[in-house]
This record gives sequence, C-alpha cells and structure tokens, in this order.
Amino acid sequence: MGLITDVADDGLAGLDHNFLTAPIEELVKWSRARSCWPATFGLACCAIEMMASGAAHYDLARYGMEVFRASPRQADLMIVAGRVSQKMAPVLRQIYDQMMEPKWVISMGVCASSGGMFNNYAIVQGVDQIVPVDVYAPGCPPGPETLMHAILTLHDKIQDGEITRRRHETGGGAELVIEQRDGQVSPVSLGSA
Repeated sequence: MGLITDVADDGLAGLDHNFLTAPIEELVKWSRARSCWPATFGLACCAIEMMASGAAHYDLARYGMEVFRASPRQADLMIVAGRVSQKMAPVLRQIYDQMMEPKWVISMGVCASSGGMFNNYAIVQGVDQIVPVDVYAPGCPPGPETLMHAILTLHDKIQDGEITRRRHETGGGAELVIEQRDGQVSPVSLGSA
C-alpha cells in the first residue's frame, strides 16, 4: 500500500530506481521532448518569422508542432516572439501560469531577450524578468532556421534532463543561448571585416 501512495503523491519519483523505472524515465523524457505544443505569443516582426517556420517550406510539422495552440491550457511551450511592452507583461505572465507543467519558454529575437533597440520605459528589457527562459534565439529578427535550431536544442535538453536539473537548481529557466543559423551577420563581425 505504501508504494501506491508514494506513486500517487510523487509520480515516477515515488518509485525506487531499478531496471524497470530507468527505461520509463527515459521514455517520459523522450515523449516530453517529442510532444511540445507551442502557445504563440507573437508580438512584433519576429512573429512573421515564427509563422514562416510553420509554413510548408520549413515545416514544423515534422517535429509534431504544426498546430500552434490558442489555449494556454493545451500548450507546454511558449515562444515569445518580439518586444514585450509593460502593458503586455502581465498578460504574458498570466498565459504562462495557465500552461500545463512541465512548460518551456523560447525567447525569440533580441527584443524579447533584452529589449533590443527599444531602450525605454515602455518595453520590458528582457522577457526573463517575467517568465523563466529556457532558450534564447538571437537575431533581429531570427529566421526560421534559428528558431528551429532553438526548438531542436530545447528538445535535446529536455530529453537528456538538463533543463529539469537546471530548474531544480536555480528555480528559473535553463537560459541556453544558441548561435544564429540563418545567415545574418552580427554587427561586430561587420566592423572587423
């Protein structure tokens, strides 16, 4: 009877680690990584690139993500695409709070990540002040290749358990920064050329 109550209270953590539960844990991590359902939070020009990544040429459907969820209760991945205003910040947090656990966040573009060129009182200077960010996708705007690289990085880190370990350690997001994959050149490399 004790085993049943442990499993009911703690889920898989209530089971002793043995030859049967280890593969179950791996199966759960694999299925979480392969079943991310995104809730769109497109706010500016990055949203156009996010929509392009779901279209036929880039085809997010091959990752099982073809339907962007309109309800946060059906989503477990939030892609914050674009600048977040001070008025939109509480709405973003409310949607994040309504998403099912475990939930993940991708900050798409420099405006979502750091406020970008909008260094003023009206724009939040980094969405990580509102929600814990797991992956930062750089660019202005980042192309579909960069967003897909961010999604695949998130899948890998979910499957190997690194994101959940980081969340337990820090209480926040994993804060992984990826490289840009869409051929844009950073201003630093333009100045040195």
